Amino acid sequence: MSSVIVLGAQWGDEGKGKIVDYLAQQADVVVRYSGGSNAGHTVVVNDIAYKLRLLPSGVLFKEKFNVLGNGVVINPGVVLQEIAGMKEKGISCENLVISDRAHVVLPYHQRLDELQEAALGDKKIGTTKGGIGPCYMDKVARVGIRMCDLMEPETFAAKLKVNLEVKNAIITKIYGGEPFDYDTVLQEYLGYAEQLRPHVVDTGVVLDEAFADEKKVLFEGAQATFLDIDHGTYPYVTSSNPTAGNASVGAGIGPRFIDHCVGVVKAYTSRVGEGPFMTELHDTDGPGHTIRETGHEYGTVTGRPRRIGWLDAFMLRYSARVNSLDYLAITRLDILDQMPKIKMCVGYKMGDEVIKRIPASLNVLAKCEPIYEEFEGWMTDISGIRKYEELPENARKYLERLSEVAGVELGIVSVGPNREQTIVLKELF
Repeated sequence: MSSVIVLGAQWGDEGKGKIVDYLAQQADVVVRYSGGSNAGHTVVVNDIAYKLRLLPSGVLFKEKFNVLGNGVVINPGVVLQEIAGMKEKGISCENLVISDRAHVVLPYHQRLDELQEAALGDKKIGTTKGGIGPCYMDKVARVGIRMCDLMEPETFAAKLKVNLEVKNAIITKIYGGEPFDYDTVLQEYLGYAEQLRPHVVDTGVVLDEAFADEKKVLFEGAQATFLDIDHGTYPYVTSSNPTAGNASVGAGIGPRFIDHCVGVVKAYTSRVGEGPFMTELHDTDGPGHTIRETGHEYGTVTGRPRRIGWLDAFMLRYSARVNSLDYLAITRLDILDQMPKIKMCVGYKMGDEVIKRIPASLNVLAKCEPIYEEFEGWMTDISGIRKYEELPENARKYLERLSEVAGVELGIVSVGPNREQTIVLKELF
């Protein structure tokens, strides 16, 4: 038995899809354990980009088994669109299973997401408006509709009727929005149910059998550590737990099955949406702009330009502690190829005091300043390099200092978007 969790160590968009895709070559099963269609992974194989929102990255391998666990919230329309898109590219999704305990995103969740964001005004969270937060709200309030309910037409119809009465009242009386028609939503989702029925199973049992058969299992996190509802920069976070502890809960297996945890780290920092960002670059024609344009830093799901900043290695120490990271997988190092000077945040200070932890209070965090170290750039194309020792000396200095500050070993270094543009320092399976 062998299993690995791959998760984001920053604010998401670190390139987890590429790392999962690379490791999936050795795995037998790939499991997505949290989040919804607000997540986006881009995987590049033979220069063809596959943009995934809900489907696990292992779906590109026909011989791999792919699981959407109970911790994921499922928008049936999005899943079916992705399946159809994959079929157009010659990729079958017959190897996909969806947990019958996963909760279903409904149209009223999306409408409420939009209306709630608008009502917050300047204090908006910056959600993708995909209904993810309201769906998790219903889950915790114990009024959610699960995939097993969707598979039972009478059960689904009864639960939808009750929920829609309440949601329509909120939409119309509190927000002044347009209500949903019960029959329209019912028929649409019953249609989805029939198409998805072959995929819906008890995925906890599937995974238990996989471990019993000594299969190699790869757990794929969505979003990232600093978007975690408990451990992120609350309230500017997602509505689930992307951190490692949720891999067993969101997949329906015990923690003893987890062997290793890999934190994916972009060689700089980016963030989508609102919230604090200690190392953010606000320039319009300086290094921040250069990194965004060179790296095409725009959201996979929304197309929004991402906020860009220098690498914050101090925040990675927090990620390492929260997730028990064994190794770091560094991505997008090649985007810095032509940067003559590169900065890295190695700590925070508040006034003259160097602080030892990241404060929970955003008011306290706002009083902090980053402590930077500056590095000489390597000013050469590294995209063709496949051995760590062949990287330029300045690139290795940068990576090794990152590892030192974070307190985590280097495991993988990515030097380009394609699967083969990967330097492996530690074999994980």
